[in-house]
Amino acid sequence: MKIILFAGGAGTRLWPLSRTATPKQFEPFFEGKSTLQLAIDRVRTFGFEQIYVSTNAAYVDIVKRQIPELDPTHIFSEPAKRDLTAAIGLALVRLKAEGVSGTIGMLWADHLIDRPEVFCEALNRADAIVNKSPETLVFLGERPRFANHNLGWIHVGPERTEGVYSFLEWKYRPELDLCKTLMESGEWLWNPGYFVYNIDTILAIYKQRQPEMLQALQEMVGDEERIARVYPTLPSIHFDNAIAEHVDPSQAVVLPVDMGWSDPGTLYAMKEALAESEEMNVVQGNVLTQDSRDCLVYNQVEGQLVTTVGLNGVMIINTGDSLLVCHKDSVPQIKILLNRMKDEGYEERL
Repeated sequence: MKIILFAGGAGTRLWPLSRTATPKQFEPFFEGKSTLQLAIDRVRTFGFEQIYVSTNAAYVDIVKRQIPELDPTHIFSEPAKRDLTAAIGLALVRLKAEGVSGTIGMLWADHLIDRPEVFCEALNRADAIVNKSPETLVFLGERPRFANHNLGWIHVGPERTEGVYSFLEWKYRPELDLCKTLMESGEWLWNPGYFVYNIDTILAIYKQRQPEMLQALQEMVGDEERIARVYPTLPSIHFDNAIAEHVDPSQAVVLPVDMGWSDPGTLYAMKEALAESEEMNVVQGNVLTQDSRDCLVYNQVEGQLVTTVGLNGVMIINTGDSLLVCHKDSVPQIKILLNRMKDEGYEERL
């Protein structure tokens, strides 16, 4: 099985900890390592000859520095941000042009997994399923720990074989009340976005659902000048909307996994990933909290003390050039704030 780790996101929802020049997947937030390095650690047992990283051209040198064991030819660069449909398609077409066949594991470089051995076991099971039935797509589903409305959910059907379930449908970021219903039903799992499939099977879906994009990708591969010129003109479409939502349910199966997965994709999600309980505060740097709960307080400024009194569910990030104070329920509005900053001349802070 070939493994592709996608590491091209800008990480804007973690601003100001994550910046355009150094997105979240490259920052050593977790035990002195970045989530990219942790992701590589999880799959290194498959062998570096099987591992590829797809990232934005601006981040290639960072990937080389953080993963020196990786063959530089296994780093695929995207000349522009065109969302996941184009990025995944480009990586797959590049592999196909190199003569790669068989199973592909599509993974992400910005997640945390507490039980990597369980994760790798699930990947091996998925690989075996696809090798036996190349037309089958395997989705890994994380057993939900709470009613999380910041991610997608997978509806699973009857058990097909031991530990392998039918796939019924997706729901992307349902409302909190619906999330509670989904969780109580026992029929829904979190969707971490980990897919395992045969490369020819997924390219056939591209040919059916995104024929113009696939043709453009096939025509540009092997010509770096053409990639640089044409790739930025491709439509920006999320993979779920363009491809995943159109998978015939009969063509897919789900592996429920209890791997301790989390996506620290927002400030509060990062707080959830690091805290042992909802009540617990997560602090870093010179910080003193009083009568505060469920807060994330990061202070990166030496010689400055950040204090809180009587706060509940507040994110405070002090980086020196920027200070963000935001309630956890308003975290999605950070994206709107960044657009305002760009419009009002604060691009150097992004």
